[in-house]
Amino acid sequence: MLRYTGHPLVDVGVATIVAFADKERPEEVTERDLEAIADYMAENYVVNPLKSFLTVAFPNSGFTQPAYEKTPENREVYSRKVLRAFRADTPQLDERDVFMGLPAAAVPFDVKDLLAPGRVFRQHIPLLTGEGVINFLPYGEAGLPVSGLALLAIQAFPLGCAKCQGRLLAVHSDNPEIMRHFAKKFLEQNKRAINLAKQNNDSKMPESHQKYRTLLIEKLLEALRERQEKEREEKEPFSITAYHLTNSGQGADLAIYYLPSQVILYLREMLGAVYQRAWERLVARSWELPVLKRGQKETSADFRPARNWLYEDLFRVAEDVAGQAGHFIRTYFLRQALRYAQADKSDPRGAYSLRREVDLVSWKVTEPFLRRILYMEGERIQAIRNLGDALAEYVKEQNDRRFFQTFYTEGRYQYLRNALIKANTAHVRRGNAPFLTLDNYIAVFEEGEELARVDWRLARDLVIIRMVEQLYANGWLGANQDALVDQREESESDKEK
Repeated sequence: MLRYTGHPLVDVGVATIVAFADKERPEEVTERDLEAIADYMAENYVVNPLKSFLTVAFPNSGFTQPAYEKTPENREVYSRKVLRAFRADTPQLDERDVFMGLPAAAVPFDVKDLLAPGRVFRQHIPLLTGEGVINFLPYGEAGLPVSGLALLAIQAFPLGCAKCQGRLLAVHSDNPEIMRHFAKKFLEQNKRAINLAKQNNDSKMPESHQKYRTLLIEKLLEALRERQEKEREEKEPFSITAYHLTNSGQGADLAIYYLPSQVILYLREMLGAVYQRAWERLVARSWELPVLKRGQKETSADFRPARNWLYEDLFRVAEDVAGQAGHFIRTYFLRQALRYAQADKSDPRGAYSLRREVDLVSWKVTEPFLRRILYMEGERIQAIRNLGDALAEYVKEQNDRRFFQTFYTEGRYQYLRNALIKANTAHVRRGNAPFLTLDNYIAVFEEGEELARVDWRLARDLVIIRMVEQLYANGWLGANQDALVDQREESESDKEK
């Protein structure tokens, strides 16, 4: 019976078979469904555009072997052995399949019957070792024992991947429904591309115009929206792992990108009615910009941005929350321009400006980021919000432009602390209640009295976000636009390699 195994190559292949059969779960797939996808692969894997592209997945296989160009019957023999070994009448070995635990097929998976029955190598499964190599294999025997069903799933694997930057992009998840969604979307995209290439007599598979991180977030958001529309309650959080790989003979390579559940929960929350408009405005200002060539006066009509920098940077946050979260907050929520991005005219982050984009500053989308991704305690989040509200009210009432600019730009903790104390003291001397209390100040900035938190700069940035939002809403910033001073984010630690 077809099932998920936990292995990404097999599971993505299984999800592809399920999607091809238009079923929901592997258990629903029938033998007729298996025959249908085997027929499709047998027809398309031996001709372009898939034949040329499959060198990325199955180099020197019977599908791609150049020596078989003049002997198409060899391709048919290979297809039958590799794609039909799942049938009940296939002889079986006593050995068990390493993926599904089924009996290995007693079939040599080559045209000339030179390979050991049931054993597979690099030409059958991406990123395995070649024939005769015993390293990293059990019992010092070359090749892996595999069942016909597991091998069929692995052969289907490329159909459920996106072609991205010359490689396969596969998505694995602990949520089978999400994994099926990605496999289905990539399968549909590939089938359209195959048909279009055949109509145009094109020997190459077109690939996604989007960068892989952007493509992954776009497809994930699409899946999350579909689940919302179906009104399915999300009982368990999930994560996704993307595998960007090539098995090419010129050099096999694999890059792994992980998007943890907390980032996905944040994205799902941003699709809610409360956050959607503010979030979509940030996304819209993060797309790659067209760059006019010399002599060009207008943007080409067929320009399609390949990268959304907010999506790209979310992956960097996922990889290094402690190191990247502060940069993300300053760049997207506080609209600080990235200095290194200014040299690239296609990168919108180089032109971010708090003065020009103050209307994009939103505590509404910031607060879930702190809760979901930074795991910040609710009490501290509320303390930051309260302090931001109090400081915004103080600045508006006293029209204290100097304090506002000092609080926003001061980079030394002791000076920042002194500015707060002086402003608070002066406010009290005027007969007002203090806008700053010891408990609230310590909750935001200090571990103990006069001992600054290691993340005091992050806390200050968050207070500013709330202040700016409130001062914009109450009209003070509208009357004091020159009080805003644009700053640049200096770090290059998240620079695109």
